[in-house]
Amino acid sequence: MHRIILTAALALSAALTGCATLPNGKHAPGDPWERMNRSIWTFDNAFDHALLRPVARGYVRYTPPPVRHSINNFMTNLTYSDTIINDFLQGKFSDGGNDIARLVVNTVIGIGGLFDPASHMDLDRHNTDVGQTLGIWGVRRGPFLVLPFLGPSDVRDAFGEAADEYLTPRPYLNDIYARWSIFVVNKIDDRAGLLDQDRLIDSAYDSYAFVRGAYLQNREFKVHGGSPSEKPETPEDFSQP
Repeated sequence: MHRIILTAALALSAALTGCATLPNGKHAPGDPWERMNRSIWTFDNAFDHALLRPVARGYVRYTPPPVRHSINNFMTNLTYSDTIINDFLQGKFSDGGNDIARLVVNTVIGIGGLFDPASHMDLDRHNTDVGQTLGIWGVRRGPFLVLPFLGPSDVRDAFGEAADEYLTPRPYLNDIYARWSIFVVNKIDDRAGLLDQDRLIDSAYDSYAFVRGAYLQNREFKVHGGSPSEKPETPEDFSQP
Protein backbone atom coordinates (compact mmCIF):
# COMPACT_ATOMS: atom_id res chain seq x y z
CA MET A 1 0.00 0.00 0.00
CA HIS A 2 2.77 2.45 0.92
CA ARG A 3 4.43 1.80 -2.46
CA ILE A 4 1.21 2.73 -4.25
CA ILE A 5 0.98 5.97 -2.28
CA LEU A 6 4.61 6.80 -2.97
CA THR A 7 4.21 6.06 -6.69
CA ALA A 8 1.14 8.29 -6.88
CA ALA A 9 2.99 11.06 -5.09
CA LEU A 10 5.93 10.82 -7.47
CA ALA A 11 3.61 10.92 -10.47
CA LEU A 12 1.83 13.98 -9.11
CA SER A 13 5.13 15.64 -8.32
CA ALA A 14 6.38 14.97 -11.85
CA ALA A 15 3.22 16.50 -13.27
CA LEU A 16 3.77 19.60 -11.17
CA THR A 17 7.44 19.95 -12.08
CA GLY A 18 6.74 22.06 -15.13
CA CYS A 19 4.84 24.56 -12.97
CA ALA A 20 7.69 25.24 -10.54
CA THR A 21 9.58 28.48 -11.03
CA LEU A 22 13.12 29.21 -9.86
CA PRO A 23 14.19 32.52 -8.31
CA ASN A 24 16.60 34.30 -10.66
CA GLY A 25 15.92 31.58 -13.23
CA LYS A 26 18.63 29.18 -12.02
CA HIS A 27 19.02 26.63 -9.25
CA ALA A 28 20.86 27.35 -6.02
CA PRO A 29 24.32 25.80 -5.40
CA GLY A 30 23.95 22.22 -4.21
CA ASP A 31 20.36 22.04 -5.45
CA PRO A 32 20.49 21.03 -9.15
CA TRP A 33 17.04 19.44 -8.87
CA GLU A 34 15.45 22.59 -7.46
CA ARG A 35 12.60 22.73 -9.97
CA MET A 36 11.51 19.19 -9.11
CA ASN A 37 12.15 19.78 -5.40
CA ARG A 38 9.96 22.88 -5.33
CA SER A 39 7.14 20.93 -6.98
CA ILE A 40 7.36 18.17 -4.38
CA TRP A 41 7.62 20.83 -1.66
CA THR A 42 4.36 22.36 -2.93
CA PHE A 43 2.71 18.95 -2.86
CA ASP A 44 4.05 18.14 0.62
CA ASN A 45 2.95 21.55 1.90
CA ALA A 46 -0.58 21.05 0.58
CA PHE A 47 -0.76 17.59 2.13
CA ASP A 48 0.55 18.96 5.43
CA HIS A 49 -1.98 21.82 5.55
CA ALA A 50 -4.85 19.56 4.56
CA LEU A 51 -4.15 16.62 6.86
CA LEU A 52 -1.00 16.41 8.95
CA ARG A 53 -1.10 19.82 10.61
CA PRO A 54 -4.80 19.64 11.61
CA VAL A 55 -4.34 16.11 12.97
CA ALA A 56 -1.24 17.16 14.93
CA ARG A 57 -3.06 20.18 16.35
CA GLY A 58 -6.00 18.02 17.40
CA TYR A 59 -3.59 15.53 18.97
CA VAL A 60 -1.96 18.28 21.04
CA ARG A 61 -5.28 19.87 21.95
CA TYR A 62 -7.09 16.76 23.11
CA THR A 63 -4.32 14.53 24.41
CA PRO A 64 -3.09 15.35 27.94
CA PRO A 65 0.62 16.32 28.08
CA PRO A 66 1.60 13.34 30.30
CA VAL A 67 0.10 10.96 27.73
CA ARG A 68 1.89 12.71 24.86
CA HIS A 69 5.17 12.55 26.77
CA SER A 70 4.72 8.83 27.37
CA ILE A 71 3.96 8.22 23.69
CA ASN A 72 7.06 10.19 22.69
CA ASN A 73 9.16 8.27 25.22
CA PHE A 74 7.85 4.95 23.93
CA MET A 75 8.48 5.80 20.27
CA THR A 76 11.99 7.01 21.05
CA ASN A 77 12.76 3.89 23.08
CA LEU A 78 11.34 1.61 20.39
CA THR A 79 13.73 2.97 17.75
CA TYR A 80 16.71 3.61 20.03
CA SER A 81 18.59 0.60 18.64
CA ASP A 82 19.26 2.75 15.57
CA THR A 83 21.05 5.33 17.72
CA ILE A 84 23.07 2.68 19.56
CA ILE A 85 24.28 0.98 16.38
CA ASN A 86 25.26 4.29 14.82
CA ASP A 87 27.07 5.33 18.01
CA PHE A 88 29.43 2.39 17.55
CA LEU A 89 29.69 2.80 13.78
CA GLN A 90 30.86 6.37 14.40
CA GLY A 91 33.42 5.25 16.98
CA LYS A 92 31.51 6.88 19.85
CA PHE A 93 31.94 3.96 22.21
CA SER A 94 31.24 5.95 25.35
CA ASP A 95 27.95 7.21 23.90
CA GLY A 96 27.15 3.67 22.78
CA GLY A 97 27.62 2.29 26.29
CA ASN A 98 25.56 5.14 27.71
CA ASP A 99 22.76 4.50 25.23
CA ILE A 100 22.69 0.74 25.87
CA ALA A 101 22.28 1.48 29.57
CA ARG A 102 19.62 4.06 28.74
CA LEU A 103 17.66 1.57 26.63
CA VAL A 104 17.80 -1.11 29.33
CA VAL A 105 16.78 1.26 32.13
CA ASN A 106 13.87 2.78 30.22
CA THR A 107 12.67 -0.58 28.95
CA VAL A 108 12.75 -2.29 32.35
CA ILE A 109 12.16 0.44 34.90
CA GLY A 110 10.34 2.76 32.49
CA ILE A 111 7.73 0.09 31.65
CA GLY A 112 8.65 -0.55 28.05
CA GLY A 113 9.82 3.01 27.51
CA LEU A 114 6.65 4.81 28.56
CA PHE A 115 8.68 6.69 31.15
CA ASP A 116 12.20 8.09 31.08
CA PRO A 117 13.94 7.32 34.37
CA ALA A 118 17.29 7.14 32.53
CA SER A 119 17.38 10.92 32.14
CA HIS A 120 17.15 11.28 35.92
CA MET A 121 20.14 8.95 36.19
CA ASP A 122 22.29 11.25 34.00
CA LEU A 123 22.04 8.87 31.03
CA ASP A 124 21.70 11.50 28.33
CA ARG A 125 19.70 10.91 25.16
CA HIS A 126 21.62 10.97 21.87
CA ASN A 127 20.38 11.17 18.31
CA THR A 128 22.42 9.56 15.54
CA ASP A 129 21.47 7.97 12.22
CA VAL A 130 22.92 6.25 9.18
CA GLY A 131 23.06 9.45 7.12
CA GLN A 132 25.20 11.07 9.80
CA THR A 133 27.41 7.96 9.97
CA LEU A 134 27.93 7.98 6.20
CA GLY A 135 28.88 11.65 6.37
CA ILE A 136 31.43 10.97 9.11
CA TRP A 137 32.83 8.15 6.97
CA GLY A 138 33.39 10.67 4.17
CA VAL A 139 30.39 9.99 1.92
CA ARG A 140 29.35 13.25 0.28
CA ARG A 141 25.80 14.40 0.77
CA GLY A 142 24.91 14.80 -2.92
CA PRO A 143 22.18 17.12 -4.17
CA PHE A 144 19.48 18.46 -1.88
CA LEU A 145 16.33 16.39 -2.26
CA VAL A 146 12.71 16.80 -1.15
CA LEU A 147 10.93 13.47 -0.67
CA PRO A 148 7.16 13.04 -1.08
CA PHE A 149 5.51 13.00 2.38
CA LEU A 150 8.92 12.87 4.10
CA GLY A 151 10.19 16.39 3.38
CA PRO A 152 13.74 17.77 3.08
CA SER A 153 16.70 15.43 2.66
CA ASP A 154 19.68 14.86 0.42
CA VAL A 155 20.85 11.81 -1.51
CA ARG A 156 23.02 10.53 1.33
CA ASP A 157 20.31 10.98 3.96
CA ALA A 158 17.62 9.48 1.73
CA PHE A 159 19.55 6.21 1.54
CA GLY A 160 20.40 6.55 5.22
CA GLU A 161 16.77 6.97 6.24
CA ALA A 162 15.84 3.76 4.44
CA ALA A 163 18.62 1.92 6.27
CA ASP A 164 17.63 3.46 9.61
CA GLU A 165 14.24 1.81 9.46
CA TYR A 166 15.82 -1.66 9.36
CA LEU A 167 17.94 -0.94 12.42
CA THR A 168 14.76 -0.75 14.52
CA PRO A 169 12.23 -3.47 15.48
CA ARG A 170 9.36 -1.91 13.52
CA PRO A 171 9.82 -3.58 10.11
CA TYR A 172 10.21 -6.98 11.77
CA LEU A 173 6.79 -6.97 13.43
CA ASN A 174 4.65 -9.74 11.94
CA ASP A 175 1.38 -7.95 12.65
CA ILE A 176 0.89 -5.50 9.79
CA TYR A 177 -1.76 -3.58 11.74
CA ALA A 178 0.61 -3.09 14.66
CA ARG A 179 3.36 -2.02 12.26
CA TRP A 180 1.20 0.58 10.54
CA SER A 181 -0.34 1.78 13.80
CA ILE A 182 3.11 2.44 15.23
CA PHE A 183 4.12 4.20 12.00
CA VAL A 184 1.07 6.49 12.02
CA VAL A 185 1.31 7.35 15.72
CA ASN A 186 5.02 8.03 15.33
CA LYS A 187 4.43 10.43 12.42
CA ILE A 188 1.69 12.28 14.31
CA ASP A 189 3.94 12.57 17.35
CA ASP A 190 6.81 13.84 15.17
CA ARG A 191 4.56 16.40 13.46
CA ALA A 192 3.20 17.61 16.79
CA GLY A 193 6.76 18.30 17.89
CA LEU A 194 7.21 20.64 14.92
CA LEU A 195 4.08 22.77 15.42
CA ASP A 196 6.04 25.54 17.14
CA GLN A 197 8.07 26.01 13.95
CA ASP A 198 5.06 26.48 11.66
CA ARG A 199 4.71 30.21 12.21
CA LEU A 200 8.38 30.79 11.49
CA ILE A 201 8.25 28.78 8.26
CA ASP A 202 4.92 30.26 7.13
CA SER A 203 6.24 33.81 7.63
CA ALA A 204 9.37 33.20 5.54
CA TYR A 205 9.47 35.01 2.19
CA ASP A 206 10.57 31.76 0.50
CA SER A 207 9.67 28.87 2.80
CA TYR A 208 11.39 26.33 0.52
CA ALA A 209 14.74 28.17 0.62
CA PHE A 210 14.35 28.77 4.36
CA VAL A 211 13.80 25.08 5.15
CA ARG A 212 16.53 24.00 2.73
CA GLY A 213 19.07 26.25 4.45
CA ALA A 214 18.00 25.18 7.93
CA TYR A 215 18.09 21.48 7.02
CA LEU A 216 21.52 21.59 5.40
CA GLN A 217 23.02 23.62 8.26
CA ASN A 218 21.60 21.23 10.85
CA ARG A 219 22.87 18.15 9.04
CA GLU A 220 26.28 19.72 8.44
CA PHE A 221 26.60 20.49 12.15
CA LYS A 222 25.68 16.90 13.06
CA VAL A 223 28.28 15.51 10.68
CA HIS A 224 31.10 18.03 10.97
CA GLY A 225 30.48 19.72 14.32
CA GLY A 226 32.89 22.63 14.61
CA SER A 227 35.02 21.64 11.60
CA PRO A 228 35.05 23.71 8.39
CA SER A 229 31.85 23.75 6.38
CA GLU A 230 31.30 21.34 3.56
CA LYS A 231 31.42 23.31 0.32
CA PRO A 232 28.30 23.36 -1.86
CA GLU A 233 28.46 20.60 -4.44
CA THR A 234 27.97 21.18 -8.14
CA PRO A 235 26.88 18.81 -10.91
CA GLU A 236 30.57 18.50 -11.89
CA ASP A 237 31.32 17.21 -8.39
CA PHE A 238 28.71 14.46 -8.74
CA SER A 239 30.34 13.12 -11.90
CA GLN A 240 33.77 12.75 -10.31
CA PRO A 241 34.81 9.36 -8.85
